[in-house]
Amino acid sequence: MAHKKGQGSTQNGRDSNPQFRGIKLYGGQRARAGSIIVRQCGTRYKAGYLVQRCKDDTLMATVDGTVRFRGATVDIVPADPAIPHYTAAG
Repeated sequence: MAHKKGQGSTQNGRDSNPQFRGIKLYGGQRARAGSIIVRQCGTRYKAGYLVQRCKDDTLMATVDGTVRFRGATVDIVPADPAIPHYTAAG
């Protein structure tokens, strides 16, 4: 007969780190070049004008400007007048 209780294993003893997904900058807010606009799983939001999609589907601003949401598309309205301003009409 054992004099010590055996160490059992449990199936619940682990947890994963949070991913911190979601919208980081909303429409009308200022974005610096390289700032993250949306962290997402999959492509719920699409990269529009002056926005780059990273390999983990994160959307990032490529220039300084103002964030604009057009449905599921995210654009940057540039702050620099030398960069042409994109409008939906063309």
